[in-house]
Amino acid sequence: MNATQDPGRPRAVRISSAPEDLARLQPLLEAAEAGVGDVPALLALATEAGTTTPKPGSGGTAFLWETLASVTAVDTAAGRILEPHLDAAAILAQAGTETDGPEVPCEGTWGVFAAEAPGLTLEATDTASGAGTVLSGAKPWCSIAAQLDHAVITAHLPDGGRGAFAVDLHAAGVSFADPEWSSLGLREIPSGTVHFDAVPAVPLGGAGWYYRRPGFAWGGMGVAACWLGGAVAVARSFKEGLQKAAARGREPDQLALAHLGEIDRTLTGLIHTLARTAARIDAGELSGPGAWSEALRVRGSVATAVERIQSLVSQNLGPGPLAFDARYGKRMADLALYIRQHHAMRDDAQLGALTLKGDHPW
Repeated sequence: MNATQDPGRPRAVRISSAPEDLARLQPLLEAAEAGVGDVPALLALATEAGTTTPKPGSGGTAFLWETLASVTAVDTAAGRILEPHLDAAAILAQAGTETDGPEVPCEGTWGVFAAEAPGLTLEATDTASGAGTVLSGAKPWCSIAAQLDHAVITAHLPDGGRGAFAVDLHAAGVSFADPEWSSLGLREIPSGTVHFDAVPAVPLGGAGWYYRRPGFAWGGMGVAACWLGGAVAVARSFKEGLQKAAARGREPDQLALAHLGEIDRTLTGLIHTLARTAARIDAGELSGPGAWSEALRVRGSVATAVERIQSLVSQNLGPGPLAFDARYGKRMADLALYIRQHHAMRDDAQLGALTLKGDHPW
């Protein structure tokens, strides 16, 4: 933080954009801070941001990721609400340009539900009358579904494949199970099961399109940008805590300085990686089969770094902030749950399989 910055104002996370471009984010960040804990307000903010934030691959990927990281640095839950809406907007735009299907406008609030769980299956079938496609079954891990207007949802096809569909969550036949959400992290964003009974749905591309498109990998890296923002917030609070202690006459010891140095080295390396990756996406270099390998590298590197940074800061600050600083405790709990979207060694195993086939830069 330089001397001209107000420590009380939320700050953007810079990946590669010019400072004057990042300054455009200030109203969004202040609105996100004012809306912490207010899901309807944050959903309205996401809807507004969706009209101006660039799509991945459009030449502004770094700014998109800076937007996601910066909002998450204000509040992890705010970033968790913004990211799927922007991802849905990108999916709808990609479907409109890459497929022969109907264009679906991104109106209202959107989620993206692609998770699977044992014993729960969502199936897509064409109606006997030829009137279109309907969804029947159950979809797990649908975050704040009851508060959303629409969603991009994956479903199983009769031939065994999977497709993506746009669905009106207010339609007849949609019902929401009690999430029974007991998590202390992301408490305002419960994820539960949504049931569908012959609900009309608009196909987005053909079988497998959702997973084959390069935007699938780009969206996965957008989530990693959110994780990065959360880690930056933890690091900033740690550094500022050391500065305040020093101002009171308690200089940081060698361990604290070593940990702060490791945090700086880690975050700086990740920021450089995201800057290069965003530039490659915009240059058209990550639109083929190698895009998913790169997404696995980025997501794995960021997730590992987040856990390391949380551990270092917790060791240094001890139990006090977790017990008495509500904002710090919320951030740590929210971020710990959010990064569990990364599948850790299972994702590394997937990357290893791709590496074994020769998909690596070395």
